[in-house]
Amino acid sequence: MTTNGNGRLLIVANRLPVTVAPDGDQYTLVPSNGGLATGLSGLHDRGEGLWFGWPGPTHRLRRAARRQVPAALRERRLVAIELSATELEQYYNSFANGVLWPTFHYSIDRLPLDNDDWPHYAAVNERFAAAVAAEWREGDLIWVHDYHLMLVPQLLRQRLPQARIGFFLHIPFPACDVFRVLPCRSELLTGLLGADLIGFHTLGYLRHFASSLLRILGIEANIDRLAHDGREVRLAAYPLGVDFDRFDALANDPAILQQTQNTIAESRGARIVLGVDRLDYTKGIRRRLLAFERMLESGKVTGKVQLIQVAATSRGDVSAYRSFKSTVDEMVGRINGRFGTPDYTPIRYINRGLDQREVVALYRAADVMLVTPLRDGLNLVAKEFVASRPDLDGVLMLSEFAGAAAELPDAVVVNPYDVASVAATLASALEMPAASRRRRMQTMRAYVARTDTQHWTSAFLGDLAATSSPATRTGSSGYEQALAAVQAVAQGNDRLCLFLDYDGTLVPFYQRPDLASPDAELLQLLTALAARAGTEVHLLSGRAQQSLDEWFGELPIGLHAEHGAASRAPTERSWSLVPGLGTEWKPQVLGLLHRVAAHVPGSFVEDKLTSVTWHYRQVDPAFASTVAKELQLNLLELLSNVGVQVVPGNRVLEVRQQNVHKGTIVTAIRGAYPGCRSILLGDDRTDEDMFLAAGEGDVTVHVGPGVTAARFVVRDHLAARALLAELVTRPPESPSRALNAVTSRQPGPLPRAPGRA
Repeated sequence: MTTNGNGRLLIVANRLPVTVAPDGDQYTLVPSNGGLATGLSGLHDRGEGLWFGWPGPTHRLRRAARRQVPAALRERRLVAIELSATELEQYYNSFANGVLWPTFHYSIDRLPLDNDDWPHYAAVNERFAAAVAAEWREGDLIWVHDYHLMLVPQLLRQRLPQARIGFFLHIPFPACDVFRVLPCRSELLTGLLGADLIGFHTLGYLRHFASSLLRILGIEANIDRLAHDGREVRLAAYPLGVDFDRFDALANDPAILQQTQNTIAESRGARIVLGVDRLDYTKGIRRRLLAFERMLESGKVTGKVQLIQVAATSRGDVSAYRSFKSTVDEMVGRINGRFGTPDYTPIRYINRGLDQREVVALYRAADVMLVTPLRDGLNLVAKEFVASRPDLDGVLMLSEFAGAAAELPDAVVVNPYDVASVAATLASALEMPAASRRRRMQTMRAYVARTDTQHWTSAFLGDLAATSSPATRTGSSGYEQALAAVQAVAQGNDRLCLFLDYDGTLVPFYQRPDLASPDAELLQLLTALAARAGTEVHLLSGRAQQSLDEWFGELPIGLHAEHGAASRAPTERSWSLVPGLGTEWKPQVLGLLHRVAAHVPGSFVEDKLTSVTWHYRQVDPAFASTVAKELQLNLLELLSNVGVQVVPGNRVLEVRQQNVHKGTIVTAIRGAYPGCRSILLGDDRTDEDMFLAAGEGDVTVHVGPGVTAARFVVRDHLAARALLAELVTRPPESPSRALNAVTSRQPGPLPRAPGRA
């Protein structure tokens, strides 16, 4: 597939669509199992792009055969990421399937007591990213898949800042309280945020991801998008489909219909209940067997019923799966021993993988299809069954914890944890009238046909291709670019004005504002900047006049409190207020905010001279975000005819004078010094007024994540300080003389440049 012009699609997945299988002294290439390989193989075959992934156990091949594999795969436009037996054990079995898989499927009781394989997972992700970066060219779209490669998007972003990168998660994203048990939770979230588009099967998983971002990284998503590192990251749900036309055609194949009749005959008149799964503890097989046993006990179903359970062994190298297989084997034997007769076997247990034709024959034979996972990202078996029933017969029983349940409401939806209810519902499903079966199946088939695999790929790739190009994204992310601009302005102008925000820009955020007092290094830096020839420093903050006076009153810099409501010039000690400020609105606002704070533990109200702020940094982020949005709406309604603004900031909500903002200070000072150039640093929405007031030749720098009007974006307050320190070490005149002058006045180290931010 070409993506646009000469662009290609680069698919990045744990497995290639074919697997290298040892065959004597040589090897064979066999199709890989799994919904991902099935869903994307056709797309890859029709295009001109590349597919990156593990080719299978090449370490088992003889040396001569192994050397042939990369070239043979390359002919199919497949790029092999070969893994040693040790890497496979540590990255794939131990961490991806031993830690991430159970966590994402809510089975945290299965987590190992100790696991030190995170470095191996990270190292393999690095190898994937390096291989993709080596092949990428301008215009390509990169599509990374699933939980094995969650670090790859950010690793690629570091190597390819201009690339369009998408990520799709094929399993559930768990609720935040489950996800945050992972020690590597922050790294995984940051890894995903390297993508331009992050896709999930359902909106529920998207909400869980957004909640984890907020609680763990403090990043808030605005419904379907968020700002990160100067970029917009989009979030969306794209339920995976199946190749409807292929399953529909197979279901009408005469040879398959004959297999269906053979299966029915082998059941000797028993009605057929079918389960098709991997042998995995998340698929609900044990509870399904118990429910079937309970139904047989009840005697509520007339005639014989046979459960055909296909359970292909998978991940046999993982101890949890070996133990699970033993349990299932024992249960099947016990139930057959209890209810079986010489001419009746209650459960036909097929412990191997079947090819697609065999599975479709079983789909056609089933009276009831049981798809009852305890947790599943989507579950394509449910959709395959529907696509395989052109006769409009058969009943689909579907777990409410499978992603597909949100798409197929005409299925009989059950709670797989309620064994008694599943048993009773199965008995009812076997007796469902033909007209009801037909109506339900007809509706589901229309939906599955409309949302097939091609619909899924087109929707995701269309949205990825439509993301804004890197050239049009707001802010150029990178410390070096900002540094070059700062140095150019500083060297080329006799007069320089620095406009600096405080919280989040020069110091990190703290749980309480009173803890964010300036450290000695910052005071030294501000003093050195103020002493720089031709330089004037202005600190613009939302803080009260008293705090700024206490912390910075002895420095020869301009201070502007409450976003400019009160100001003090660099050469003065007295403050002046903006004339005409009214505060008659404050009692009513204070009353509302104090009532809210009383019911939201951890929040508090700050009453300043001309403004009022509600702080909620110590409140549970998800709850606080909801309350803040509701409170903002109430304040806007309350103050609709009053000349004040309601301004959301970084974990604060502030009510302030309407015509008082940092932009007015910048405009006034720049107007007083014609020809001066400015450098402006800020981190949140209140600083956007400052950036918008900057002149054409000024340097505007946004600190931290967020979409901004600033020209440049740097990582954090340390990067911001390092930028300013460069002004001290490289003034317009002789650099060595200026540095000696500064260090002689204020001994001690200056901040070091953090490198790429």
